Amino acid sequence: MHILIVEDEARLREDLRDRLRGNGYVVDVAADGEEGLYYGEEFPLDLAVIDIGLPKMSGLELVRRFRANGRHFPILILTARRNWRDKVEGLETGADDYLVKPFRFEELQARMNALLRRAAGWSKPVIDCGPVSLDTGRQTLTVAGQPVELTAFEYRVLEHLMLHAGQVVSKAELTDNIYDQDYDRNSNVLEVFIGRLRRKLDPDNRIKPIETLRGRGYRFRRETGAEC
Repeated sequence: MHILIVEDEARLREDLRDRLRGNGYVVDVAADGEEGLYYGEEFPLDLAVIDIGLPKMSGLELVRRFRANGRHFPILILTARRNWRDKVEGLETGADDYLVKPFRFEELQARMNALLRRAAGWSKPVIDCGPVSLDTGRQTLTVAGQPVELTAFEYRVLEHLMLHAGQVVSKAELTDNIYDQDYDRNSNVLEVFIGRLRRKLDPDNRIKPIETLRGRGYRFRRETGAEC
């Protein structure tokens, strides 16, 4: 998942960046509204966390600009203000949820996960696709009820594919969701991850959960009668 944090308080911004990266997210950070607008317009994002009180461009104006420009990723606003009008204005501007400072990281994480699932059409943290079950809260995988160990990168690839089950996901989109911008990217590495996932999910080559669409990308299969 590709997350943007727009926060002018350096310590909080860096702490959120480090903790989210430690939890497997790809994270961009911006210290003011103008920088945040650049990242949000130039890169494919899954979610943005935006402080209301930003320099150069307020958080509310940043949300307005994103929505006016057709950027529909979920937005969680952060505010130190406890006036209910500020919360209402943020939601009416186009934000999806808000969190009042100070907050616990665990609450931020839970709200982010809920927004990401909702945006992908899921209402609960466990994604069941036939025998494959991915718990996005615990970040665990079972196949036919048996636990399967994944590396951090394998998990990122699988989570993105399963959240978009039935949809074609391009190699470029997957790459953006597993690598930070400053990471040395290699498209061949993605193919290695896909190969590993296929062997772990389907060692007998029976269910074939991940399809390759030549020249288009990959698709996690939706099974008839399965929840996904």
